[in-house]
Amino acid sequence: MRITDLLRAESIQLNASPADKAAAVDLLVALHSKAGNLTDQALYKKDILAREEQSTTAIGCGIAVPHAKSAAVKRPGLAAITVPGGVDYDAPDGQPSTLFFMIAAPKDGGDTHLEILSRLMVMLMDETFCQRLLSAGDVTEFLACIDQQEAEKYPDEVPAPASAPEQAQEQGYRIVAVTACPTGIAHTYMAAEALEKKGSEIGIPLKAETQGSGGAKNILTRDEIAGADAVIIAADKEVDLSRFDGKHVLRVPVAEGIHHPEELIRKAPDAPIYHHTGAVAQEEIRESLGRKLYKQLMNGVSHMLPFVIGGGILIALAFLLDDPTIDYANFGTNTPLAAWFKNIGGVAFNFMLPILAGYIAMAIADRPGLMVGFVGGSLAVSGATFLQPGGGSISAGFLGALIAGFAAGYLMLGLRKLCDRLPRALEGIKPVLIYPVVGLLIIGLFMCVVNPFVGMLNNALYAGLASMNEGSRVVLGFVVAAMMAIDMGGPFNKAAYLFGTSTLATADIAAGGSGVMAAVMIGGMVPPIAIALATTFFGNRFTPEERKSGPVNYIMGLCFITEGAIPFAASDPLRVLPACILGSGVAGALSMLLGCASPAPHGGLFVFPVMHNVLGYFVALAVGSLVGMLLLAILKRKKA
Repeated sequence: MRITDLLRAESIQLNASPADKAAAVDLLVALHSKAGNLTDQALYKKDILAREEQSTTAIGCGIAVPHAKSAAVKRPGLAAITVPGGVDYDAPDGQPSTLFFMIAAPKDGGDTHLEILSRLMVMLMDETFCQRLLSAGDVTEFLACIDQQEAEKYPDEVPAPASAPEQAQEQGYRIVAVTACPTGIAHTYMAAEALEKKGSEIGIPLKAETQGSGGAKNILTRDEIAGADAVIIAADKEVDLSRFDGKHVLRVPVAEGIHHPEELIRKAPDAPIYHHTGAVAQEEIRESLGRKLYKQLMNGVSHMLPFVIGGGILIALAFLLDDPTIDYANFGTNTPLAAWFKNIGGVAFNFMLPILAGYIAMAIADRPGLMVGFVGGSLAVSGATFLQPGGGSISAGFLGALIAGFAAGYLMLGLRKLCDRLPRALEGIKPVLIYPVVGLLIIGLFMCVVNPFVGMLNNALYAGLASMNEGSRVVLGFVVAAMMAIDMGGPFNKAAYLFGTSTLATADIAAGGSGVMAAVMIGGMVPPIAIALATTFFGNRFTPEERKSGPVNYIMGLCFITEGAIPFAASDPLRVLPACILGSGVAGALSMLLGCASPAPHGGLFVFPVMHNVLGYFVALAVGSLVGMLLLAILKRKKA
């Protein structure tokens, strides 16, 4: 969090002359209010004075940094004044203070104020820098000094130059956007590219920040947000909205950014104005219950995937590198190298369900929900009951972790609302004592009650899956693979993928893994490959631009990135989707029929060496892709 992102021009006053300490506090508080950082100016001042009663916040050497965490703060911010004549602020060295920075941090903002304070102190240790601030001729020069000093002290954080057209850089961005999907693999970047490209086409400069699996990229600056007419949030997971306070905010699923970029760009300036309250940053945008539940689930899934993918692939490699003839009962750990891979992968894989539950709960109740959800997910895995508190013989598994995540989130949300009625004197102990202790007791009781029932249901589901005859398994393979192609990253796709990953928890990895997971993965690989084949052999059915981009889908399909097919499906859904769905379904059914199985939840071509019956899997993939290609050739019309 950069100083220049928190300090606005309207919260700075140079060459001030407060009569005393009280007047300095009044001036700084008023500047915070002017910048829109506060909901209650009087309450914030009370909290500042309460902090000053503990000890002075004057550092000495002419510097004072008053600060407070307060329920009156709706977003983190800074206010600054220079006082050339100095004012007595009870400094330890007895000298008057001439340079003031006041930090405003939300009550539930964690250690935001400490992060800002430590960063300021590093910068203010430079006497030359302080003198430059005191001699600044105007606010612009003052901010420029801070920006320069911060860039010198923290060079790794200097934002990279935006890759926008020169005209957009000169004029600023009329629209800014944030794109994010649960996995952060393809939808995130495709939506950003579609929005920026369409904005350039229609003459409305747009910059999109991507919040992908590798972290946020192309990050929006304070000035870019301030100068924008509106904000588009195209995301299927929670996004912090606090920095967009006072802006027109249009919030839509990430797929809308891919399919309807122009419509979003034109609608954004008329969207409702967002007002941040300082509570959970993601609230206040009206959404349907189903949409909220889906996003909460996807928040858990997005954080779970790195554990299940990384751990699953390392476990699979352990079996690939091991020698089963040594001792089949210990297959996967017979050799030191295999044992090392299996141990590391197992540690990561075992976090899967607690992480899922913890981040579902966090999406609902913010930070207080994380620990409670994490423990609830762990209790689900252990199958703890009142009779067997250390763990039962029947684990509640994946379904139990889902229930634990939502239960923990909404239980903590209710507890937070109840605690709002407590005296203000107890504010400090809520996050460190009441929330964790009471929340832990509640989720412990809840999971011990539901675990036996969920465990039995969970076991019945997987027992039924294991007992399916060959015909039933073929139908199941067709269904889950076809679901992967229905919306290519949407709810149907995610439901099938979650079901596939859940079967890994009970699959015999040594015997090859999960047949359902193999069918799910092949269902996601077929659409891009079928489209790539069709653009290669039936190019007259596609536009020149589609023919040019088509071959890239060979790579995306083999890497299990279904989203490569989205632009083609979006341009002609009535023909492309049926072809892809049927092709994926055929591949999934064949995969089941041939007894293929995968011990890893992702990776595509890269996990083929550890799959069971990889030759049969190649056959199923080829047949499904060819079916999809031929249907595309039949259904699509020739281009003029």
